[in-house]
Amino acid sequence: MLELTNVYMFIAASFLLCLAPGPDNIYVLTQGMTKSKKAAIVTTLGLTSGLVIHTSAAVLGISVIFQTSQLAFDIVKYIGALYLLYIAYQAFKHRNDSLDLSVTNSSQELKKLYIKGFIMNILNPKVSIFFLAFLPQFVTTTNGNIPLQMAILGAIFMILTLIIFSSIGIAGNLLSAKLLENPKITKYMNILTSFVLFSLGIKLALSEK
Repeated sequence: MLELTNVYMFIAASFLLCLAPGPDNIYVLTQGMTKSKKAAIVTTLGLTSGLVIHTSAAVLGISVIFQTSQLAFDIVKYIGALYLLYIAYQAFKHRNDSLDLSVTNSSQELKKLYIKGFIMNILNPKVSIFFLAFLPQFVTTTNGNIPLQMAILGAIFMILTLIIFSSIGIAGNLLSAKLLENPKITKYMNILTSFVLFSLGIKLALSEK
């Protein structure tokens, strides 16, 4: 099984990595600022669910394909970039929509946010490669059952992601709650969200392994 020292080190490293600005936590922050706390949490759940796929890929060794095949990496990367650009376009298109929490908190809207978060995460091949490179560093090979150790580490990372990302989204919502009462501020926040997502999409498209 896992060494406790490795687990503590993994938790500390994962905590810092979750706090570091990236496409996922920035997206959660914008959801909290432009929609609601519930929207941010549901988006986080979608992103975290995507980590199940990446953890499974790392455990099964599928991530090696992305690491060794430039074509496979590029295909998933460009699909992910296009999806981010599509979400950016949607945010800009609806920039003048007024804030209506009865809509953003509806089950249908929350389901869409969950799916968006899930797709965003699984379409980022760099996450798969990150898991393949990151998890084994905290595995003790002499303790056997390496796949199980990696699966446990992946689960720990998902729990930390859920807690930290949700906190980021809630904090964003609390900070912007009063500002969002002004329709013009809502418009600017939607434009900012569009710009951030557009920038992240371009960054992903231009990224290397």
